[in-house]
Amino acid sequence: MTKLTFAIPSKGRLKEQTEEFFADCGMKLRQTGGSRGYTAQLSGAPDIQVLLLSASEIASGLLEGSLHLGVTGEDLLREHAQDFDSQVWLLQALGFGHADMVVAVPESWIDVDSVSDLEDVGHAFRARHGRRMRVATKYLKSSRRFFAEKGLTQYRLIDSAGATEAAPASGSAELIVDITTTGATLKANQLKILSDGVMLRSQAQLSASLKAEWDDDALATIRQFLDILEARRQARDASILTGGKSLASEATKFQGKVNTLGDGLVLPKDQAISAAISLTSDGFGPIAVQSPEFLFFEVNSVFAEFSEALRRNA
Repeated sequence: MTKLTFAIPSKGRLKEQTEEFFADCGMKLRQTGGSRGYTAQLSGAPDIQVLLLSASEIASGLLEGSLHLGVTGEDLLREHAQDFDSQVWLLQALGFGHADMVVAVPESWIDVDSVSDLEDVGHAFRARHGRRMRVATKYLKSSRRFFAEKGLTQYRLIDSAGATEAAPASGSAELIVDITTTGATLKANQLKILSDGVMLRSQAQLSASLKAEWDDDALATIRQFLDILEARRQARDASILTGGKSLASEATKFQGKVNTLGDGLVLPKDQAISAAISLTSDGFGPIAVQSPEFLFFEVNSVFAEFSEALRRNA
């Protein structure tokens, strides 16, 4: 039996937000080995081995297949992947850990607004200085891919070991590619993001490795795990309506994703009140509107899509 390995961030706000997310899904994290331990248990998921690792270690483990599941930033996964689509599968965006990977230039470059402007400036820069413009970044692979897609040729990448945003002011580079959450640090260093310079809008992702060993036991475990997460996700956005009479026959009156649940209806939360008023007026009252904790459906599209990705990459 292959025990499913699942890694979450070991410290900081990302760890706290990950714990909050799974606690909301009914799976509380209990760290084992004390506060400095690097293993944990998820309540309700005894067949999952939880490890606490750095975000970069999680990305590497998913890409090489030493981990089955992990929570880490999409930026790290895409930066370190050799062939993203054959190595890892994004199961669910978690709604936290937001950061944009951007191209930023000095604010004093008033004639530079886009990547195409950079190409023109780059030719002039090379003619004047005898070298290409330097781009400081920790995201070398992502930068090469992005610039190739945009047709930028007049640059060379400088691996940034320190504070990337300080590189133009220090004279070690002319522009940068970096991660930003609010843009405040860029502004403090007199930098601006190009109008088409957002390379990736990243956030924390629950991801599965396509390179890990997925036997029947591991697949059964992830299916149950994803069923719980998907049921919670469905419930967050839904309301259940029940009435003095059966409402099932009225499902076709409402737009959007509407399901029947026994004699009741499952509607998007933002439609529930207006639907309840309408149904009451039509003589189906009294109508009760309830918020479910979990909604389990027969088909879990998240697991189905992951299974298909595994089949394609077998």
